[in-house]
Amino acid sequence: MAWQWVIDAALQLRQRLQELGLESWVKTTGGKGLHVVVPIVPKYDWNVIKAFTQAIAIERVNAAPHRYTANMSKTKRVGKIYIDYVRNSRGATAIANYSTRARSGAPVSVPLAWGELPTLARSDSYTVTNVLQRLKTLSHDPWEGFGQVKQRVTKNMLKIFGVDGN
Repeated sequence: MAWQWVIDAALQLRQRLQELGLESWVKTTGGKGLHVVVPIVPKYDWNVIKAFTQAIAIERVNAAPHRYTANMSKTKRVGKIYIDYVRNSRGATAIANYSTRARSGAPVSVPLAWGELPTLARSDSYTVTNVLQRLKTLSHDPWEGFGQVKQRVTKNMLKIFGVDGN
């Protein structure tokens, strides 16, 4: 699929999260995709948050089923962008910022400012050989404010998607 589709998907997801009142940040995976990260203050248990994120993923899939899938099966997601809500399960892992992937070229997962997405050539653009140069040229932290955000998933947000918060 076209890399621009992945960028568009992340930007559309950001827009939807903003409509819900949630700030988000983006990073490369160092693989084929992007992670949209939403810091929240814990209020609900893992199952409620997973159901909430699954509902958002399904909303995206229903909006463009030719482009997106929330199905983990690799055979069912060929040619589609996989919206991975399963990362919101207790014990699930994700690549940490500035971690190297065990792939050819040693790509690195890199936090980005949203404004950088249109110029990003691919998710594995940053590697152990060029990530330090990126850091030297940054004028500010692309995730500035991330640690200070104190936002919550609200009952109203859950209600929008028919998720039971009890």
